[in-house]
Amino acid sequence: MNDLHRAWLGVVSADHTQRAVEGGFIQLNHGKRYGVARLREGDGFAIYSPTERYRSKEPLRAFTALGVVADTAPYQAEPMAMGDRGTIQPWRRRIEFLPVHRATLREVDLKLTQAPNWGYQLRRGLVPLEPDDFEVLREVMSIS
Repeated sequence: MNDLHRAWLGVVSADHTQRAVEGGFIQLNHGKRYGVARLREGDGFAIYSPTERYRSKEPLRAFTALGVVADTAPYQAEPMAMGDRGTIQPWRRRIEFLPVHRATLREVDLKLTQAPNWGYQLRRGLVPLEPDDFEVLREVMSIS
């Protein structure tokens, strides 16, 4: 994994992250295709969870999962109920998640977080991540 050429940071609540890790997939922006279509097989993928639960206002601000994209193209999952959004058929990517523990923002020093107003870009749900930042997260989050 040390020779990553690309890495990404997805923004997902911790409860939804847990479902993704258990299922070995990621879906972003309520199942829309455009985000997951940007990923390539072998890309590093980190998840930042601003909150513990979807729609919660209580902050978590932690990196909660880490893995590598394990397929070559997005796929559509079975239809699922999304509350007030109705039923959707989300686009997903397979992720080979690594065994990790959470790391709070205070525990890591990333190039990403050094820019002023860095958090604003997280609103997009998916942002490019420097491969070096991915490696920092891997070192801090890995379970020995």
